[in-house]
Amino acid sequence: TDFTSFTHLSSPHTAYLLSLSTVPEPRTYTQAVKHACWRDAMDKEIAALESNRTWTLTALPFAKKPIGSKWVYKIKRKADGSIERYKARLVAKGYTQLEGVDYSETFSPVVKLTTVRLVLALATAKNWFLHQLDVNNAFLHGDLLEDVYMIVPPGFKTPKEGLVCKLQKSLYGLKQAIRQWNAKLTIALLFLGYHQSSSDHSMFLKTQDKLITILLVYVDDIVLTGNNLDEIVVVKAFLDKQFKIKDLGSLKFFIGLEVARSKSGIMLSQRKYALELLDDAGLLGCKPASVPMMSNFKLEISADTLLPNPTSYRRLIGRLIYLTNTRPDLCFFVHKLSQYLASPHQSHYDATLHILRYVKGCPGKGLFFSSTNNLKLTAFSDSDWAACPDTRKSIT
Repeated sequence: TDFTSFTHLSSPHTAYLLSLSTVPEPRTYTQAVKHACWRDAMDKEIAALESNRTWTLTALPFAKKPIGSKWVYKIKRKADGSIERYKARLVAKGYTQLEGVDYSETFSPVVKLTTVRLVLALATAKNWFLHQLDVNNAFLHGDLLEDVYMIVPPGFKTPKEGLVCKLQKSLYGLKQAIRQWNAKLTIALLFLGYHQSSSDHSMFLKTQDKLITILLVYVDDIVLTGNNLDEIVVVKAFLDKQFKIKDLGSLKFFIGLEVARSKSGIMLSQRKYALELLDDAGLLGCKPASVPMMSNFKLEISADTLLPNPTSYRRLIGRLIYLTNTRPDLCFFVHKLSQYLASPHQSHYDATLHILRYVKGCPGKGLFFSSTNNLKLTAFSDSDWAACPDTRKSIT
């Protein structure tokens, strides 16, 4: 509370943001099965999978190895932040699949964060509508072409012992799941008259005279924007008929990005993500730093003691790189530290923790897109004089 303020937000938006951090979500089946709300959610998920004929129970064929599964739990909220429902999703452990046996091609595009920021800047400058959709059980709509067998999920009862699930349709977690779903959604949108952007295949556009509608796709999350409200209503009805969607109203939370809109513009931040990052690192109670890195601190390859376990450093840098999507004040320092992923030293890890201490002092800082933006690019450049001790080159 000393470093996060909600005084400039409307009361409904404040309630929404606070509710994101209030009710915890279980991480394992053992934790969830203790609560009736999560048991009901798992029963509904199993019923939906069975009604969709996602699998058939059968004996495991000779020389076939089944993959595992796990439950993932998520609280779905209304626009005001109140709990709409408890969502339990069964996910296949796709990392155990064998290439060439259980899957072939896997690549599927997702919208670039650069595209998201650009479209939000356009939406606020042009005063476009901004809506969000969520597809129900999106991956279950994809058709599975390979023979994939899965161990019976926790909590699911079978008529007899020794049976496994032969997957007939795609399931979350499978290597090819996102590709199959994306292909089906793309065909549907092209049929509706949209065309894919050549620079980002997860951005679909439809223009008619001076009317424009833009659709951004990130797996099963969809953002709709444009100045044609009638077309937005049409595409919502079409997608609901094809796949069953949830209309989440105005855009507020998308792939970890918190969106606050007012007459003056759009504020984009990752407050919840930043707080979770601090919590996982055990630094929620640390003393905040005023700058991300001290000006006299020099990073170099042969610094001091090598880290015995560099995995934690690499994971931390990866999460910080995602945070830079709304925090350009961290970009230089995080990407500088990412140059030492191969053999990180203790000084590199200490510098990373210092960045987290800086984040602690301003977790809600982000990007602001003004509604009076003239949409002209402005760039700034600064460079030192051969200050890098490893390459003896200037850093611009």
